[in-house]
Amino acid sequence: MKRRGFILSTLAAGSTLAVGKLPSAAQSTESERTEDFPWLEATIDQLQAEMAAGRLTAVALTEAYLERIARIDRAGPKLNSVIELNPDARAIAAELDRERAAGQVRGALHGIPVLVKDNLDSADRMHTTAGSLALLSARPLQDSTVVARLREAGAVLLGKTNLSEWANLRSTRSISGWSGRGGQTRNPYALDRNTSGSSSGTGAAVSANLCVVGVGTETDGSIVSPSSVCGLVGVKPTVGLVSRAGIIPISASQDTAGPMARTVRDAAHLLTVMASRDQRDAATLTDRPTDMPQDYAAALIPGALRGRRVGLVRDPFGPNPKLEPVLESALAALRSAGAVVVDPVKLPAMGDFGEAELEVLVYEYKAGLNAYFASLGPDAPIKSVEELIAFNRAHADRELKYFGQEYLEMAAAKGPLTEQAYLDARAKCLRLTREEGIDAALAEHELDALVMITNGPAWLIDPVNGDSYTGGSSSWAAVSGYPAITVPAGQVMGLPVGFSFVGPAWSEARLLALAADFETHASARRVPAFLPTVTLD
Repeated sequence: MKRRGFILSTLAAGSTLAVGKLPSAAQSTESERTEDFPWLEATIDQLQAEMAAGRLTAVALTEAYLERIARIDRAGPKLNSVIELNPDARAIAAELDRERAAGQVRGALHGIPVLVKDNLDSADRMHTTAGSLALLSARPLQDSTVVARLREAGAVLLGKTNLSEWANLRSTRSISGWSGRGGQTRNPYALDRNTSGSSSGTGAAVSANLCVVGVGTETDGSIVSPSSVCGLVGVKPTVGLVSRAGIIPISASQDTAGPMARTVRDAAHLLTVMASRDQRDAATLTDRPTDMPQDYAAALIPGALRGRRVGLVRDPFGPNPKLEPVLESALAALRSAGAVVVDPVKLPAMGDFGEAELEVLVYEYKAGLNAYFASLGPDAPIKSVEELIAFNRAHADRELKYFGQEYLEMAAAKGPLTEQAYLDARAKCLRLTREEGIDAALAEHELDALVMITNGPAWLIDPVNGDSYTGGSSSWAAVSGYPAITVPAGQVMGLPVGFSFVGPAWSEARLLALAADFETHASARRVPAFLPTVTLD
């Protein structure tokens, strides 16, 4: 089983950008200039200060990002990360400016432009398709809970981002970042490189400063992997911290939405808004501590790593001469911050539970998709996984042009979640990743967190062979349902590599504090230059 993420107003619905010829250096030169964008790498706090002082409005900020999307995403480098713009974005921003003028500021996200992945329902004039042509005529009956909370918090919903179609659980030979509706998203550091998946468009867009922050979703790697290869902070929360209601699903036991941002503090601001109990998602109501933080940004205490014990997990990559300098730099940052590094710490091999994880996913995929289709009402264009498979075959020239739908076919063949094969696979996953995995390692070494390289660097986009995945460490946190946070740690020939902090359930506040301290000492985030390819020295 491959370890990869499975999870403009003029952009016509259903239009695609096929995998093809890369922009030349000459074509990229004009659009890659960033000195004329006044809000490059601007943080939420900085933008709020400007709006509070009257030097900036939400309308002006929204217009600036819309112009940058047109210049960077649609022209010039052509990242192809934004699948659709919100035709109501300017009106939303204008209303938020009126509220601010009247003395009403909803919070840290008031007037902040945000992009969300195209698998989060929005009951507005935008589509929600998971990148599939099959859902172009579908209309969600209500907002996903995450989108509703963003609106309530005063965020400007700028648009939807492209993704690996159906959150990358469609084919064993997929190209991450490609969808039938949206085409291929490109990595802003080197345009011939992949963004990883499945939150591909969110990763590319946030890194390229096409929005302030973005929302991704993860089943296994789909937040942390694109965040790592796009030089971002990505937060994969505990399953149940953020409601999944209204999010096109893969797995009830592993799915979650989470923030993708350029700084830990911005990610914390976004997580504060996203986290909630929700009657529409039972996972948010069970096992959730009663003393959950109300403000994750307030948990970012300076010097959080001092005296903390962190355990280094080396196993996902083994000896790797290209990653070794990044790892050594990350360890130096930890030690300079005063952390005690236990090296190495062992976890059960991902290969020991990989087959069981896939069994769980395809069982839950069928149940989850069929329930989602039903939520669209009687006019839903697709009503079952079997109908989706048939749609793809009928539109093979656009939906199956690069790879197939093996995982959908595997899901269609599965029975109900009461079958013993599913129950046994789920029990094995929990045993190896929780009690014999993360829980055991934390207890044995008296650790505050586990740390590890998140991913290898971005691989080449290859429509012939599919992904050439360079390795990742997401599965322990994903399968256990525990939180993980990736932070930029360095580069391999200019391609970003992230470093992950993993802890027990509901430990987001502690992990964010540790990650923020690491971020301060590592200072590894670099602005992408939209190079046509990796340059040789």
